[in-house]
This record gives sequence, C-alpha cells and structure tokens, in this order.
Amino acid sequence: MIYIAEIFLYLIVFMAGAGVFSFLNVVIYRLPKKISFVTGRSHCPSCDATLRWFDMVPVFNWFYLRGKCRDCGARISPRYPAVEALGGVLALLCMHYFGEGAEAIAAFAFLAVLTVVAFIDADTMEIPNGLVIGILILAILAGACALGPAWKDRLIGLVCVSVPMLLLTLAIPGAFGGGDIKLMAAAGLFLGWKLCLVSMFLAVVAGGLYGIYLLAARKKGKEEHFAFGPFLCVGMAVALFWGERLLDWYLGLFRF
Repeated sequence: MIYIAEIFLYLIVFMAGAGVFSFLNVVIYRLPKKISFVTGRSHCPSCDATLRWFDMVPVFNWFYLRGKCRDCGARISPRYPAVEALGGVLALLCMHYFGEGAEAIAAFAFLAVLTVVAFIDADTMEIPNGLVIGILILAILAGACALGPAWKDRLIGLVCVSVPMLLLTLAIPGAFGGGDIKLMAAAGLFLGWKLCLVSMFLAVVAGGLYGIYLLAARKKGKEEHFAFGPFLCVGMAVALFWGERLLDWYLGLFRF
C-alpha cells in the first residue's frame, strides 16, 4: 500500500512538472515572436485551430494523436512532448534532492527559466532580458528566504564568472554574447560562486566538444558562432543537482 501511495505521488509530481513545462512550450514559441503568452488560447500553428482541453494532456496526448493535429493532421514537433517530459523529470529530481518544501520549488522555478532560455537561445541566438531579470528576482527571493547559499557566496557568484567573461569579450570581440554574460551574473546570484564555477566549467567542456564536432562535420566555419546559452543552462542544471559532488571529486584528485 505504501508503494502504491509513493507511485501515485511521483505520478502527480511528474504530471505537475510536465504541465508547467507545457505552458513553457507556449512561452518558448511566442516570446521571440513578441506574442503574448499570458492571453490567447493555445492553437495549432498550422491551421490555427484552438486546442481543446482534452488535447492538452502533457506528454501522453502527443502519443495518442500520433504526433498530429486533430483538425488538420499537420505534424506536431516531438520537441513539445520532450519538453513536457523534461519538466516532469526535473520536478521529480527537485523533490528527490531538495525535499518537498520551498527549496524544491525555487530550484524547479530556476530550472524552468533555464529551459526557456536554452530553447530560445538555440532557436534565435538571443537571450531575452526579461528571462535574466526573472532569474535575478528568483535569486533575491531565495536569498531573502534563506534558501540555498549565503549572501556572501551569492554576491561572489554574481561576478566570479560574468566579469571574466566580460573582460574576455572586451579583449576578444565576440568571445561571448551579452546575453550569456548577463545570464551568468544572474545565475551566479542564485547558485553561489562554487556552483557557478562548476556550471561554467561544464559548459566550456560541453560547448568545446560540440564546437569540435561542428568543425569536424564541416557544419560551421572557424569564424562562425553557435548558441552557447544552452550549454550554460545544462551546466547550471547539472551543477544544481550534482555540483557539490563533482567539486568534491575534483578537489579530491589533488589530495594526497
């Protein structure tokens, strides 16, 4: 009986996370187009038909409709259910690592904004200032409620990565985008300096490997750029859950 109750709880948490990220799909689609994501019902981008409530069950409805619009039969990108499933998984991870209180909610909200940043940057090569401000507000609220790092660590995190990124960009124009720099400043205030450094390290490694792949596959020239924001966001998400362990492991390599 206990196991059934736990499975039911996990299912509720998963569906709640998937539901939030279903709304984020709307934000990801509308925000770059400067369309309000607060008003206006969801609709098919192909035939403009308004979606019924029973067509908006996260994840499962995409499979039920076989990835097609009920009205016009147009293909629906698998990215939509993938983002929804990601939300469910992240909600479960937040509950597992941070419990069932305010810290888990703050972590999930942070990851939600990062998800929007990652997809919009991948699509447009831009990070909207409103999303960066959202992370700043979240960081201030978390600090005011004594959730996560101390204020000293947060303030160091604000500058420990963003300022070197800014200086490098001033020395080498185009090294980093302005959105990336502002993102790391805001995220550093949320994560604190330790996890901020871990995030940047992971992003540089992953982004470097991706850049090598693009060059090897001849999909990008040496002077061309690719969106670095998604790598920063993934690095921050990994650091949020496992950053302390990774840092302890790394420092342990130098202990004799």
